[in-house]
Amino acid sequence: MKRAGKTILFFILISVTITPVEAGPKNDRQNVQSDPKWQTLLEGLELGIFFSPRLSEVGDSMIRVLRIDPDRYEFKLFNTTSSDQGRTRTAKEWCLRNGLVAAINASMYQTDHKTSVSLMLTESHTNNPRLSKDMTILAFDRQSDEVPPVKIIDRQCEDFQTWKKKYRTFVQSIRMVSCKGKNVWTQQPQKWSTAAIGIDNNGKILFIHARSPYSTHDFINLLQMLPLDISRAMYAEGGPEAQLYISAGGHEFEFIGSFESNFNNNNENTIAWPIPNIVGITLRKTSTK
Repeated sequence: MKRAGKTILFFILISVTITPVEAGPKNDRQNVQSDPKWQTLLEGLELGIFFSPRLSEVGDSMIRVLRIDPDRYEFKLFNTTSSDQGRTRTAKEWCLRNGLVAAINASMYQTDHKTSVSLMLTESHTNNPRLSKDMTILAFDRQSDEVPPVKIIDRQCEDFQTWKKKYRTFVQSIRMVSCKGKNVWTQQPQKWSTAAIGIDNNGKILFIHARSPYSTHDFINLLQMLPLDISRAMYAEGGPEAQLYISAGGHEFEFIGSFESNFNNNNENTIAWPIPNIVGITLRKTSTK
Protein backbone atom coordinates (compact mmCIF):
# COMPACT_ATOMS: atom_id res chain seq x y z
CA MET A 1 0.00 0.00 0.00
CA LYS A 2 2.88 2.37 0.68
CA ARG A 3 6.65 2.82 0.67
CA ALA A 4 9.19 1.02 -1.46
CA GLY A 5 11.90 0.96 1.18
CA LYS A 6 12.30 0.77 4.94
CA THR A 7 14.27 2.82 7.40
CA ILE A 8 17.13 1.18 9.34
CA LEU A 9 16.15 0.43 12.92
CA PHE A 10 18.00 2.25 15.67
CA PHE A 11 16.01 2.98 18.76
CA ILE A 12 14.94 0.63 21.54
CA LEU A 13 11.43 0.88 22.89
CA ILE A 14 11.20 1.69 26.58
CA SER A 15 8.47 -0.55 27.94
CA VAL A 16 5.67 0.83 30.08
CA THR A 17 3.04 -0.88 32.19
CA ILE A 18 -0.44 -0.42 30.76
CA THR A 19 -3.65 -0.99 32.71
CA PRO A 20 -6.46 -1.61 30.21
CA VAL A 21 -9.71 0.29 30.49
CA GLU A 22 -12.54 -1.94 31.67
CA ALA A 23 -14.04 -3.71 28.67
CA GLY A 24 -16.77 -6.10 27.67
CA PRO A 25 -16.40 -9.30 25.65
CA LYS A 26 -14.00 -8.87 22.75
CA ASN A 27 -16.19 -10.47 20.10
CA ASP A 28 -19.62 -9.13 21.04
CA ARG A 29 -20.66 -6.08 19.00
CA GLN A 30 -23.49 -5.40 21.44
CA ASN A 31 -21.30 -5.32 24.54
CA VAL A 32 -18.71 -2.68 23.75
CA GLN A 33 -17.79 -0.45 26.68
CA SER A 34 -20.66 2.02 27.17
CA ASP A 35 -19.10 3.85 30.11
CA PRO A 36 -15.37 4.17 29.38
CA LYS A 37 -13.15 5.27 32.23
CA TRP A 38 -10.59 7.61 30.74
CA GLN A 39 -7.34 8.15 32.60
CA THR A 40 -6.77 11.87 33.07
CA LEU A 41 -3.11 12.67 32.47
CA LEU A 42 -3.45 16.45 32.62
CA GLU A 43 -6.42 18.77 32.41
CA GLY A 44 -7.83 18.40 28.92
CA LEU A 45 -5.70 15.33 28.17
CA GLU A 46 -7.08 11.81 28.66
CA LEU A 47 -5.91 8.34 27.70
CA GLY A 48 -8.39 5.58 26.93
CA ILE A 49 -7.27 2.00 26.36
CA PHE A 50 -9.96 -0.27 24.93
CA PHE A 51 -10.18 -3.93 24.10
CA SER A 52 -11.21 -4.18 20.46
CA PRO A 53 -14.77 -5.43 19.90
CA ARG A 54 -13.20 -7.99 17.55
CA LEU A 55 -10.21 -10.14 18.40
CA SER A 56 -7.17 -9.80 16.14
CA GLU A 57 -5.22 -12.93 15.28
CA VAL A 58 -2.05 -11.11 16.37
CA GLY A 59 -1.21 -9.15 19.51
CA ASP A 60 -3.33 -7.83 22.37
CA SER A 61 -6.33 -6.54 20.33
CA MET A 62 -6.21 -3.20 22.15
CA ILE A 63 -6.84 0.29 20.81
CA ARG A 64 -5.20 3.28 22.51
CA VAL A 65 -6.73 6.72 22.18
CA LEU A 66 -5.36 10.03 23.43
CA ARG A 67 -8.24 12.52 23.70
CA ILE A 68 -7.09 16.13 23.49
CA ASP A 69 -8.89 19.38 24.23
CA PRO A 70 -7.62 21.74 21.48
CA ASP A 71 -8.57 24.76 23.59
CA ARG A 72 -5.88 23.74 26.07
CA TYR A 73 -3.27 22.20 23.77
CA GLU A 74 -1.52 23.74 20.81
CA PHE A 75 -0.94 21.54 17.76
CA LYS A 76 2.34 21.67 15.86
CA LEU A 77 3.74 20.02 12.73
CA PHE A 78 7.40 18.99 12.65
CA ASN A 79 9.28 17.90 9.50
CA THR A 80 12.72 16.46 8.97
CA THR A 81 12.92 18.66 5.86
CA SER A 82 12.80 21.80 8.01
CA SER A 83 16.24 23.36 8.46
CA ASP A 84 15.86 23.52 12.25
CA GLN A 85 15.15 19.76 12.58
CA GLY A 86 17.46 18.02 10.15
CA ARG A 87 16.78 14.28 10.45
CA THR A 88 14.23 11.58 11.14
CA ARG A 89 13.46 10.70 14.76
CA THR A 90 11.21 8.43 16.75
CA ALA A 91 8.03 10.03 18.10
CA LYS A 92 9.66 10.07 21.53
CA GLU A 93 12.73 11.84 20.20
CA TRP A 94 10.60 14.42 18.42
CA CYS A 95 8.89 15.11 21.76
CA LEU A 96 12.11 15.37 23.75
CA ARG A 97 13.74 17.66 21.20
CA ASN A 98 10.79 20.03 20.89
CA GLY A 99 9.23 19.96 24.35
CA LEU A 100 6.08 18.15 23.26
CA VAL A 101 3.51 16.46 25.46
CA ALA A 102 2.61 13.90 22.79
CA ALA A 103 3.25 13.07 19.14
CA ILE A 104 1.86 10.83 16.41
CA ASN A 105 2.76 10.16 12.78
CA ALA A 106 1.64 13.03 10.56
CA SER A 107 1.10 10.90 7.45
CA MET A 108 2.66 8.35 5.14
CA TYR A 109 5.86 9.39 3.37
CA GLN A 110 7.64 8.84 0.07
CA THR A 111 10.68 6.66 -0.61
CA ASP A 112 13.07 9.54 0.16
CA HIS A 113 11.99 9.03 3.82
CA LYS A 114 11.37 12.78 4.11
CA THR A 115 8.50 13.97 1.95
CA SER A 116 4.84 13.36 2.73
CA VAL A 117 2.81 11.64 0.03
CA SER A 118 0.39 14.62 -0.11
CA LEU A 119 0.06 18.25 0.93
CA MET A 120 1.99 19.14 4.07
CA LEU A 121 2.99 22.65 5.05
CA THR A 122 3.14 25.32 7.71
CA GLU A 123 3.26 29.09 7.30
CA SER A 124 7.07 28.97 7.34
CA HIS A 125 7.91 25.60 5.76
CA THR A 126 6.58 23.42 2.93
CA ASN A 127 7.27 19.71 3.02
CA ASN A 128 5.02 18.89 0.06
CA PRO A 129 3.07 21.55 -1.88
CA ARG A 130 1.00 19.07 -3.91
CA LEU A 131 -2.69 18.73 -3.18
CA SER A 132 -3.46 15.10 -4.01
CA LYS A 133 -6.83 13.40 -4.55
CA ASP A 134 -7.05 12.41 -0.86
CA MET A 135 -10.18 13.83 0.72
CA THR A 136 -9.15 14.85 4.25
CA ILE A 137 -6.88 17.64 5.43
CA LEU A 138 -5.99 18.25 9.06
CA ALA A 139 -5.86 22.01 9.64
CA PHE A 140 -4.61 23.94 12.69
CA ASP A 141 -2.81 27.14 13.69
CA ARG A 142 -5.95 29.13 12.91
CA GLN A 143 -5.97 32.67 11.57
CA SER A 144 -8.76 33.84 13.91
CA ASP A 145 -10.99 32.67 16.76
CA GLU A 146 -13.96 32.48 14.40
CA VAL A 147 -13.06 28.88 13.45
CA PRO A 148 -12.25 25.80 15.58
CA PRO A 149 -8.61 25.57 16.77
CA VAL A 150 -8.26 22.24 14.91
CA LYS A 151 -10.35 20.93 12.03
CA ILE A 152 -10.40 17.90 9.74
CA ILE A 153 -11.53 19.32 6.42
CA ASP A 154 -13.50 16.89 4.24
CA ARG A 155 -13.31 17.96 0.61
CA GLN A 156 -16.49 16.06 -0.21
CA CYS A 157 -18.61 18.52 1.74
CA GLU A 158 -16.27 21.52 2.30
CA ASP A 159 -14.34 23.76 -0.07
CA PHE A 160 -10.66 23.54 0.78
CA GLN A 161 -9.82 26.82 -0.96
CA THR A 162 -12.21 28.59 1.42
CA TRP A 163 -10.87 26.87 4.54
CA LYS A 164 -7.28 27.32 3.40
CA LYS A 165 -7.61 31.01 4.20
CA LYS A 166 -8.56 30.27 7.80
CA TYR A 167 -5.55 28.19 8.96
CA ARG A 168 -1.76 28.18 8.57
CA THR A 169 -0.85 24.48 8.88
CA PHE A 170 -2.19 21.62 6.74
CA VAL A 171 -1.64 17.85 6.64
CA GLN A 172 -3.44 15.89 3.92
CA SER A 173 -4.07 12.17 4.14
CA ILE A 174 -6.52 9.38 3.33
CA ARG A 175 -10.06 9.69 4.66
CA MET A 176 -11.33 7.02 7.06
CA VAL A 177 -14.58 8.45 8.48
CA SER A 178 -16.30 10.95 6.19
CA CYS A 179 -18.19 14.16 6.91
CA LYS A 180 -21.34 12.04 6.75
CA GLY A 181 -19.99 9.65 9.39
CA LYS A 182 -19.43 6.84 6.88
CA ASN A 183 -16.67 4.26 6.65
CA VAL A 184 -15.28 5.08 3.20
CA TRP A 185 -12.42 2.58 3.03
CA THR A 186 -12.84 -0.35 0.64
CA GLN A 187 -12.30 -3.78 2.21
CA GLN A 188 -8.95 -5.36 1.36
CA PRO A 189 -7.08 -8.47 2.55
CA GLN A 190 -4.00 -6.62 3.82
CA LYS A 191 -3.77 -5.86 7.53
CA TRP A 192 -1.40 -3.68 9.56
CA SER A 193 -0.84 -1.81 12.77
CA THR A 194 -2.44 1.63 12.53
CA ALA A 195 -1.95 5.22 13.62
CA ALA A 196 -4.81 7.63 12.89
CA ILE A 197 -6.06 11.09 13.80
CA GLY A 198 -9.72 11.76 14.48
CA ILE A 199 -12.11 14.29 15.93
CA ASP A 200 -15.20 13.64 18.05
CA ASN A 201 -18.56 15.36 18.02
CA ASN A 202 -17.43 17.69 20.84
CA GLY A 203 -14.42 18.93 18.91
CA LYS A 204 -11.88 16.89 20.90
CA ILE A 205 -8.96 15.57 18.86
CA LEU A 206 -8.16 11.84 18.98
CA PHE A 207 -4.67 10.40 18.50
CA ILE A 208 -5.39 6.72 17.80
CA HIS A 209 -3.02 3.74 17.82
CA ALA A 210 -3.45 -0.03 17.46
CA ARG A 211 -0.52 -2.42 17.36
CA SER A 212 -2.68 -5.43 16.55
CA PRO A 213 -3.34 -5.62 12.81
CA TYR A 214 -6.69 -5.08 11.13
CA SER A 215 -7.70 -4.17 7.61
CA THR A 216 -8.37 -0.45 7.59
CA HIS A 217 -12.02 -1.04 6.66
CA ASP A 218 -12.47 -3.26 9.72
CA PHE A 219 -10.50 -0.90 11.95
CA ILE A 220 -12.81 1.99 11.06
CA ASN A 221 -15.80 -0.16 11.98
CA LEU A 222 -14.17 -0.92 15.33
CA LEU A 223 -13.57 2.78 16.04
CA GLN A 224 -17.22 3.50 15.34
CA MET A 225 -18.25 0.73 17.73
CA LEU A 226 -16.16 2.11 20.59
CA PRO A 227 -17.54 4.90 22.83
CA LEU A 228 -15.41 7.56 21.14
CA ASP A 229 -18.26 9.57 19.58
CA ILE A 230 -15.97 9.82 16.55
CA SER A 231 -17.03 12.29 13.88
CA ARG A 232 -14.22 12.27 11.31
CA ALA A 233 -10.91 10.45 11.00
CA MET A 234 -7.90 10.22 8.71
CA TYR A 235 -5.13 7.70 8.25
CA ALA A 236 -1.68 8.64 9.57
CA GLU A 237 0.51 5.53 9.11
CA GLY A 238 0.54 1.75 9.19
CA GLY A 239 2.89 -1.08 10.01
CA PRO A 240 6.04 -0.85 12.17
CA GLU A 241 6.29 2.91 11.63
CA ALA A 242 2.97 3.65 13.34
CA GLN A 243 3.69 5.38 16.67
CA LEU A 244 2.09 7.31 19.51
CA TYR A 245 4.21 8.75 22.31
CA ILE A 246 2.89 10.51 25.41
CA SER A 247 4.69 12.13 28.34
CA ALA A 248 2.31 13.99 30.63
CA GLY A 249 1.44 14.28 34.29
CA GLY A 250 4.27 12.00 35.35
CA HIS A 251 3.13 9.27 32.93
CA GLU A 252 5.05 8.01 29.90
CA PHE A 253 3.65 5.78 27.17
CA GLU A 254 5.27 4.66 23.93
CA PHE A 255 3.06 2.68 21.56
CA ILE A 256 4.65 1.28 18.41
CA GLY A 257 3.46 -0.71 15.42
CA SER A 258 4.66 -4.09 14.25
CA PHE A 259 2.58 -6.02 11.73
CA GLU A 260 2.19 -5.27 8.03
CA SER A 261 0.93 -7.79 5.48
CA ASN A 262 3.50 -8.81 2.85
CA PHE A 263 6.30 -7.15 4.80
CA ASN A 264 6.39 -8.05 8.48
CA ASN A 265 3.78 -10.70 9.17
CA ASN A 266 4.48 -11.03 12.89
CA ASN A 267 4.27 -9.15 16.16
CA GLU A 268 7.97 -9.21 16.96
CA ASN A 269 8.99 -5.58 16.41
CA THR A 270 9.96 -4.03 19.75
CA ILE A 271 11.69 -0.82 18.66
CA ALA A 272 10.41 2.56 17.52
CA TRP A 273 11.41 3.46 13.97
CA PRO A 274 12.65 6.93 13.03
CA ILE A 275 9.87 8.81 11.19
CA PRO A 276 10.15 12.05 9.20
CA ASN A 277 6.98 13.97 10.06
CA ILE A 278 4.88 14.19 13.22
CA VAL A 279 1.96 16.11 14.66
CA GLY A 280 2.66 17.05 18.25
CA ILE A 281 1.02 18.99 21.04
CA THR A 282 2.17 21.38 23.75
CA LEU A 283 0.21 22.94 26.60
CA ARG A 284 -1.10 26.34 25.61
CA LYS A 285 0.24 29.21 27.68
CA THR A 286 -3.33 30.46 28.05
CA SER A 287 -6.53 28.52 27.42
CA THR A 288 -8.67 29.70 24.53
CA LYS A 289 -11.85 28.98 26.55
